Amino acid sequence: MKGINQPVEPLNGYSRCFFGLWLLATMLSVGWRNADEPSYKAQIEEWHQSRVNALKSETGWLNLAGLFWLTGGKNSVGRGPDFDVAFPIANALTDLGSFQLEKGEVRFSPNAKETVSADGKPLTESLVIFAPDKKPTILAHGSLRWFVIKRGDKYGVRLRDVDSPSLKEFHGIERYPVDETWRVKAHLETPTTPKTIPIVDVLGLTSQQNLAGTLVFERLGKTYHLDAVGEGAKLFILFGDQTNTHGTYGAGRFLYADKAGPDGTTVLDFNQSINPPCAFTTFATCPLPPKQNKLVLAVTAGEKRYGDH
Repeated sequence: MKGINQPVEPLNGYSRCFFGLWLLATMLSVGWRNADEPSYKAQIEEWHQSRVNALKSETGWLNLAGLFWLTGGKNSVGRGPDFDVAFPIANALTDLGSFQLEKGEVRFSPNAKETVSADGKPLTESLVIFAPDKKPTILAHGSLRWFVIKRGDKYGVRLRDVDSPSLKEFHGIERYPVDETWRVKAHLETPTTPKTIPIVDVLGLTSQQNLAGTLVFERLGKTYHLDAVGEGAKLFILFGDQTNTHGTYGAGRFLYADKAGPDGTTVLDFNQSINPPCAFTTFATCPLPPKQNKLVLAVTAGEKRYGDH
């Protein structure tokens, strides 16, 4: 899980984008406060506003407008139904050019009659826009933005529309009332030897993720365990709980926490539990909680279900 400015879902192939994205959504970790600091609730509200701003930003999840899987060789692209990669049509059918997928690289060749820019500069000739260990290039035409993502052995074009109706329809995320009792201390049990755990995504693809450790915490006298993977200075937790059947997103939620201190402890603030990108769009490829992270506990804190995804 690495962060860059254009978000993709967490975890290796996923997260180069997603953590950049959710770094904005989770960058504020609420700490114990001094007498002159804002109240705990005020700090959570400030954190939540930062998350909302990130969702609504140009690199947020609300403006996704498509996800198109490429086939090997040439793939035509344009606005309208007559292309291999068929972007939404605007005023007229528009031929934007073509993608060429070969040996793990994707090259884009623009149609000279149309204006396509690459990272903000007009594109006049073919350009490799995706290659291993290279930051994907962002292409643009009008309100559309697109770049290439890789999931397993699949290569896809992720499309954004900065004028997406979803931005206008977004009126916030319903949440449980802020409850400081859901801010709990946890002890991180680290593996004695490096270990990975399998994480499955909504496409059915499985990736092995490095286990940072198992977080052990108590709630109302009972002990619970959550496996965490690493994300820079943060731990990343995919978890499910008993509210997923009615009040929260059915496939579980995400939570970030600071890495454990010298004494092996950190804090899990479930008031910062967030919906995965798939709760906001059908064009995300989110990872799912592993079975050991499905709590026999109703976590009545954090974000509730959003929309119908």
